[in-house]
Amino acid sequence: MSDVAPIPEGSDFLRRVHERTPARILTGRAGGSYKTSTWLELRADHAAARDAVRDELDLERDFDRAFLDRWELFEVATLAATKDEYLLRPDLGRSLRPEAREAIVARRPRGADLQIVLGDGLSAAALIAQAPSLLPTLAEATARIGLNLGAPFFVRRCRVGVMNDVGELLNPAVVVLLIGERPGLATAESLSAYLAYRPRPGDDDSRRNLISNIHARGVPTEQAAARIVHLARRMIGEQTSGVGVKETWTPSLPSA
Repeated sequence: MSDVAPIPEGSDFLRRVHERTPARILTGRAGGSYKTSTWLELRADHAAARDAVRDELDLERDFDRAFLDRWELFEVATLAATKDEYLLRPDLGRSLRPEAREAIVARRPRGADLQIVLGDGLSAAALIAQAPSLLPTLAEATARIGLNLGAPFFVRRCRVGVMNDVGELLNPAVVVLLIGERPGLATAESLSAYLAYRPRPGDDDSRRNLISNIHARGVPTEQAAARIVHLARRMIGEQTSGVGVKETWTPSLPSA
């Protein structure tokens, strides 16, 4: 029998712990098992994670008309023809369809300082939740330092490697891919921002930088936008990305 006294439910210590992390720690137990409430929350979060991976994003349904019009948002797709194929063949999600390449070249100018790409990745829910607030904040942060922002487009069944095709087609200084992360049991709405300096076919992850965990209980959108723009400016100045550029600056959060 343990000599450690149990922590009383509702204690200030437990409240402070649970405010700092969504992890299931110090949740209490019923005999040797989870309490019923903890088990039900776990099952619900697991279902949300599975749904996030399987769900498809619909631009007209999931974003309002003002958002679509402001960014002149349009959709292209990778070589993965179905969600099942996308999950089983990651390589197909790294390459754009021929008609997608034509649409991007026709509708987006070459040579932007930052070219934004939206990708569903492994969580359409993350893009739906974060993009409407992150994109305007990112545009404002980019304008403040005098960089040109390439209007985004959406890539369905997208993997990170699709950045290489975008770099080849549009030749921006930096490609910024905002893509849904693999969902966990803490949140299914976590977005990643991948950045690469003048990506080209054949580039791998060593040429990319990542800002992850962009969501309500992770990295706030204002901080994410500031970090993205700061890192992109460094890449342009140093003409490199990936292992050659380490993120050493984090903007402070406003006081509560």
